[in-house]
Amino acid sequence: MDVFVEFMETGDPATGKRVRAMEKDGDDLKARHMAILGRAFATPMDREHIYRAIVTIDEVLNYAKTTVREVEALEIAPNRHMAEMARSIRDGSNALRKGYAKLSTNPTDTETDAATARKSERTTEKVYRAALTELFHAEDHVDALDRKTDDAQANAMRYVIEIFKRREVYRHLSNSADRVEHGAGVLHDIVVQIA
Repeated sequence: MDVFVEFMETGDPATGKRVRAMEKDGDDLKARHMAILGRAFATPMDREHIYRAIVTIDEVLNYAKTTVREVEALEIAPNRHMAEMARSIRDGSNALRKGYAKLSTNPTDTETDAATARKSERTTEKVYRAALTELFHAEDHVDALDRKTDDAQANAMRYVIEIFKRREVYRHLSNSADRVEHGAGVLHDIVVQIA
């Protein structure tokens, strides 16, 4: 997620490539964990919770990869809103990592981490709404159309296309934060079961 944030801050294509490679590594790790889970005779917690934890983490990584692909395919530069949402998702992911790491030693201490992960989703949603508000503020283009200035129609059309492109990426980031929140729910469910 640190590399994902770096991409959203810089838009560097090489960094985007690293995000995609790391997501592939995550897929390999997911497959190994699923194989181990399938072979395990007994598990320290409910198999379904382990499965849900693995899948949720993979979904967050998948969203990072596909967000990078969308930015590249739509040929837009990441902006401050995208970078801020990515940082919030990273913070929530880090909280999940810390919480899952505590399960074997101090499961009751994970609730703070789960709360931090849930908060990252709410923070991402606030940034998402602010980004949309700014994005849909098109008064300058409407005024130019009213005044029939040179290139007003072409500029307005370009801006509408820009709105669609950016909104698509913003929504993708919002969905990624939802997966982090889901991961916090899974972490909480595990703690309820084993504590």
